Amino acid sequence: MITEIIVVDDDPIILKRAWNTLVDAGFKVVILKSGSALLEYTNDHPAPDLILMDINMPEMDGFDVIRELKRGKVSWRETPVIFLTANEDEDAETQGLSLGAMDFIRKPFVPSVLVLRVKHAVELVRLQRNLETLVYEKTRENEDLFLHVVESLADAIDAKDNYTKGHSGRVAQYSKEIAQRFGYDEKHQEQIFMMGLLHDVGKIGVPDEVINKPGRLTDEEFNRIKEHPVIGHKILSNIREMPELADGARCHHERYDGRGYPEGIEGEDICEEARIIAVADAYDAMTSNRSYRGVLPQEKVRAEIEKGKGSQFDPRFADIMLEMIDEDKDYLMRDNSLDFKKESE
Repeated sequence: MITEIIVVDDDPIILKRAWNTLVDAGFKVVILKSGSALLEYTNDHPAPDLILMDINMPEMDGFDVIRELKRGKVSWRETPVIFLTANEDEDAETQGLSLGAMDFIRKPFVPSVLVLRVKHAVELVRLQRNLETLVYEKTRENEDLFLHVVESLADAIDAKDNYTKGHSGRVAQYSKEIAQRFGYDEKHQEQIFMMGLLHDVGKIGVPDEVINKPGRLTDEEFNRIKEHPVIGHKILSNIREMPELADGARCHHERYDGRGYPEGIEGEDICEEARIIAVADAYDAMTSNRSYRGVLPQEKVRAEIEKGKGSQFDPRFADIMLEMIDEDKDYLMRDNSLDFKKESE
């Protein structure tokens, strides 16, 4: 692949010399006579591999141009810049480097030195980009592997309860949808999705006979159930790379009015993600079959969410869930059905 270099200088002699030197070395070269010409060029052309640019130019100096480039298209923002300068000014070098310049080359330049400096700069940038790509790919592989492990664990949690198959996945999906509508970015949405998948992990420490008891629980049995947020927090605290997982497990049964468990914290003291999961968890509990009842009618579910605003639930997230319910005209958002969409889609 041919390396493309853009040379920007108001001195035609420098431009011609640079063009001859770099073309003879096998580079593709574009020459421009001003910073404004370069900025105009960015509108209709892809970014080159490297920009060589004079500092002292009329209208816009090199520093002004690099500032504008940093505000432009991503590819141009990331294009390495080497400044050409006839001055040995430490302040200018400091300013240029602070703005993101890669290096400085003195004028008049020695052709062989110019070629070597350009080759080294291009090679370094390519190595950096290759490394970034490799790191990104490995990170994605690790994230995908982690998600598969989390999903498998969530399935194991749900398997303990004969009546809650798919519960963790639905809570995760509802939580992510609430987060998206509330304005979370994509990465934060993925985090809350995993928090939703693992919010009930502490049920691993609760006896099966308690979880699957068909009748009414005794006070002692209910207290065993209420231990699962603390157990979940302890399990997930070992995942230091995602400390928020433990918070979601511990706090998803806290109530906005402070009457929840295990700690009875309230309002903004409950982490935001747990407040979202609390709404999603309660919704799925009402829209799933249980040992003691079937799926509740949609109007009943809506009334309960409305009733819980400001007491059981953070009103902001309850309102988003109510919006989702109102858009779900065919009541698809229940049991094992996750393919709900907004009416506008």
